[in-house]
Amino acid sequence: MLNAHQVLHGYSNGIFPMAEPEEDNAIYWYEPQLRGIIIPSEFICNKNLRRECRKGLFQLVINKDFEGTMRACAQREETWISEEIIEVYCGLKDMGYGFSFEVWSDNEMVGGLYGVAMGKVFFGESMFHKVTNASKIALVFLVEWMKANQMELLDCQFITEHLKQFGAKEIPQSEFLIMLNKLL
Repeated sequence: MLNAHQVLHGYSNGIFPMAEPEEDNAIYWYEPQLRGIIIPSEFICNKNLRRECRKGLFQLVINKDFEGTMRACAQREETWISEEIIEVYCGLKDMGYGFSFEVWSDNEMVGGLYGVAMGKVFFGESMFHKVTNASKIALVFLVEWMKANQMELLDCQFITEHLKQFGAKEIPQSEFLIMLNKLL
């Protein structure tokens, strides 16, 4: 069975766990050869999103409902977020490593993301939204928190078109490991 200390050790070595739903949620360790990252100081936030953030329509909170954030992220046709993963990451939150960045409206969580903070690195795991732009606002919230806490690397694991608009890029795993060793 997976535990929090194994996950921290994995992250510190550039790997991360995911459950495989087609294999009875067996957990495997992943090490992409190309790693998706965002450098907070290079984060791109377009004018429309900046304007949306400034409107103040949402309440932005950290760890109000960490488990709820994970469960919302898991609500998709296929997910790597199993009950075992939820239990372990809730343990990481209790240990001070797990963080959820949540977007609330009218007492309902409408977007968010979660991950693990170690040293000057945030290991992003997953995000969700129930209303337009809520996950993007959560990402802006995370990056601003990272900047305020002198964090220098957001590990996105895999690159997506969605993340590219924010300045996400791919680097070789070997380069990622060098950065990771310096920032942990």
